Amino acid sequence: MLTGFTGPDEPSYQALIKQFNATHPDIQVTMAVQPWATVGQKLPAAWATGQGPDLATPSPDPGSVFNYTKTNSAAALDSSVGTGATQINAGAFPPAVKSAFTVNGKLYAVPANVATLVLYYNKDMFTRAGITAAPATEEEFIADAKKLTVGSGSKPSQYGLSLADNNTIQMWPILQWMSGGDIVGSDNCATINKPASVAALTKWSQLVSQGHISPVGQAGADADTLFASKKAAMEINGPWAAAGYKSAGINLGIAEVPVGSAGPVTLASTVPLMIERSTKHLAQAETFLAWYTSQAAQTQFSKISGFPPARTDLSSEIANLPTVSVFAKALSHGKLYLAGQQNATQIDSDVYVPFIQKIERGADVQSSADAAAKQINALTGCKSS
Repeated sequence: MLTGFTGPDEPSYQALIKQFNATHPDIQVTMAVQPWATVGQKLPAAWATGQGPDLATPSPDPGSVFNYTKTNSAAALDSSVGTGATQINAGAFPPAVKSAFTVNGKLYAVPANVATLVLYYNKDMFTRAGITAAPATEEEFIADAKKLTVGSGSKPSQYGLSLADNNTIQMWPILQWMSGGDIVGSDNCATINKPASVAALTKWSQLVSQGHISPVGQAGADADTLFASKKAAMEINGPWAAAGYKSAGINLGIAEVPVGSAGPVTLASTVPLMIERSTKHLAQAETFLAWYTSQAAQTQFSKISGFPPARTDLSSEIANLPTVSVFAKALSHGKLYLAGQQNATQIDSDVYVPFIQKIERGADVQSSADAAAKQINALTGCKSS
């Protein structure tokens, strides 16, 4: 099994595999770890020629599933899907995840992990500002971000919110989704320049460019550092950040993303775990995936990793894990970023990131969004006029 889990979460996966091996003496799984870029370079050719690992996480981008179905190098999992104890219960996966891993009606991957983004906040900063609870609505979110921004000018001494726009899991789409906006519609045509998105992005970009609630142009690591160093009161982030913030001495609060006019929504992310089509160990690999995504294994994974389970039916099992529970509650309304888009990576890097960076610096949102929409439509193959 080849993965890109080189970070601090690697031991959690290794621990789960060790447990599987101990309980399945006739099947032994070995997890090899390489940087994501290396996996992305080597795996396509290896699987296309039948020379690769039996199992792999090809990319942190769920859209990578398309690449391996196009080359017919990934095994369809439908024959092993079901509700039996030794089957893959795909019906328990979050709906957005199951949809992302289904191509032409066939399931090709299971989630190696599932994460949702929540609101992290500094309780001490909230107390000093006279704020008694985390914001529950978008209106409260904006009011708190303004109140928690301390100092005048473009570089306040304390920011209300730490937003990133590059080299990060995306935060800005959530601000669009809150008000019913989006980037691409179900017809593969851009919606980034539609009224709901333009209104939401105008509001939030002005809060950054004029209200200075967050620095401009932060990479993900910059945004994390700003919050960890107690220079920002709030940040939208995933479960991987909790332990580091607590060790940094932050009196940490964790709450679901505030609700806007479109109802509860947040960004979800998942990493596909797939089987090589020509593997000589198909039955064994399917057995592992069924066990890995089982209730018992996913409960254990949540306990040791801090990630929510990759299933929506474990609320009682993780009820005594307060941090995990917040992330798990968001699974039912989590949305994948650019879900179903085969060119998702290029849309993000070549269009969406530069677009957000422009409007953060005061560019007109409507005209910038119109230009971005044309670029997106060229990448999605939108046929609409």
